[in-house]
Amino acid sequence: MGELGLQEVENPSALFLSQRNQEISGSAVFAGMEGTRPVLVEIQALVAPSPLGTPRRAVIGWDSARLAMVLAVLEARCGIQIGPNDVYLNVAGGLRITEPAADLAVAAALASSLSGVPVPSDMVIFGEVGLSGEVRNVGQTDSRLKEASKLGFKNAMIPGHPKTKDRKGDLRLTQVQHLKDILPLFTED
Repeated sequence: MGELGLQEVENPSALFLSQRNQEISGSAVFAGMEGTRPVLVEIQALVAPSPLGTPRRAVIGWDSARLAMVLAVLEARCGIQIGPNDVYLNVAGGLRITEPAADLAVAAALASSLSGVPVPSDMVIFGEVGLSGEVRNVGQTDSRLKEASKLGFKNAMIPGHPKTKDRKGDLRLTQVQHLKDILPLFTED
């Protein structure tokens, strides 16, 4: 809505990413689907020491039960200690995400916040995480990757076998099978 009434938004992904600070930890770009249209959106996470006996878990724009599951998998299957910390998760732009394909992007944002190492600013991430830590395929992969490429992203972290193709058009693919495979991205050199 503008001063002259309703105005068309030609690319919602660009709108959701327009105020993104690219060099800060705790932020990951998720390639999601809104109906049949791919939409890129920023997932923001903050993991901070808690002064409380029971740490806070606050979520805006995503399912809080899904966050609890991703946190449990990070701790049990990847050895990351998050328990004594407050965890805040936000989907920027007010969008509500309901698909499990956001699991991997959320895990990356959490690991980034905890380590202080930013997710590469030219990387888009998607994939469902199972209870054993496996990263599962999601639908409409090609549409998600095409949208990311159109917006200038150069890297994509997706589910798959690392021995398969490592490029899709202009995108360099990082294919992961298990959640622990993303952890080397978040270690200081």
